[in-house]
This record gives sequence, structure tokens and C-alpha cells, in this order.
Amino acid sequence: MSKTAGVILAGGLARRMGGGDKGLLELGGQPILRHVIDRLSPQVGALALNANGDPQRFAAYGLPVVADSIEGFAGPLAGVLAGLDWAAGQGAEAIVTAAADTPFFPRDLVARLNACASGQEHPLVLAATPDPERGRVRHPTFGLWPVALRDDLRAALEGGLRKVVLWTDGHDGREALFEDGPPDPFFNVNTPEDLATARALMERTT
Repeated sequence: MSKTAGVILAGGLARRMGGGDKGLLELGGQPILRHVIDRLSPQVGALALNANGDPQRFAAYGLPVVADSIEGFAGPLAGVLAGLDWAAGQGAEAIVTAAADTPFFPRDLVARLNACASGQEHPLVLAATPDPERGRVRHPTFGLWPVALRDDLRAALEGGLRKVVLWTDGHDGREALFEDGPPDPFFNVNTPEDLATARALMERTT
């Protein structure tokens, strides 16, 4: 199998959508999650879904569902850790994560993250996009994460760390710049207005 596995992060609380699973919202005739799976699956050797609660609601997708091992909805890093623990059992050396509510990310995401990691002992890369005011914006739910650092991440989370970039910066994390827009390739659905925008984008690109 490929040394890189994929993990779709669907463990958020979706407060701005009124709760529930954003990935199960309909877009272009199928759930957003299906679009994410279709984009990420061909790029990796194995694929899992990080989600909390009853895993049976995702049974139709045929993916292993891994829950956070850190209690209290500790954010994306807890999902990354769950994915790394699963990937270790698959014999993978790294995972690439993608958010379950982001249906337009690049179909060569994994290749470009891996290319940016070239030469690193422990490849750790976050996706980033240009920003006219801040220079660039990092997307912490889209990254390449080495299985070798999973115990370090576990210790950090158990110590209360929650901010992704504090951990990645501490391990010489790099940024892979994606200049694919507009639209922003990492556009995600957080609000009902975002869902309307995504549906308009989908109509434009199909």
C-alpha cells in the first residue's frame, strides 16, 4: 500500500450550522462527504473517517470510523491523533488529512504536500493559500502528518495544547502554498450561506 494514508476530519460540532454533520449536507445531488471521499481516495493507499458519536450514521460509505481518544472535543489535532493511531496499524508512515466540509480541495493535494516535505526527517506540512492582507493563510485541517510523531502529539494534547500551528511550528512544520483560486480550493461549509455558495460553485464547475 502507499506509505501515505488519508483521514477525513468530521469530528467538529458544526455550531454555525445548528449542529449535526456538515459532511452529510446535500451538494450537487450527493452529500458533501461523498465529494471529499471521491477526491481523496484515489490519492492515498487507505482511507478512514474521524468522527465522534454513533459511527453507524456513516455506514453507507464503507470506511473505518475512528473516534477521538482525547475527550472533550479537543479540536482538529485530536482528529489527527486518532488518524495517526489508525494509520500506524495500517503500516503507513504518514497521513494526509482533509476536512469533511471542504468539497473543492485539489485532486493532487497529497502529491503537493509530499513534494513540499522532501528532505524532512519527519514530514510535517500544512496547506496554505495566498492572502492579500496576511501574505498567506494556513489551513490546519489539510496537512501531511508523520506517524512517527503521534506519541509526541498525544503528550501535547494531554498537556492541554489545542492550537494546531503551535505544535507544527514546534516540529519545523512547512507550508505548501496552493495558488489555485479563485475560488479558494479550501473553501469550507460553515454556515447556511456557505452551503448556498458551494451549491453555486458546484453548478459552475460541473
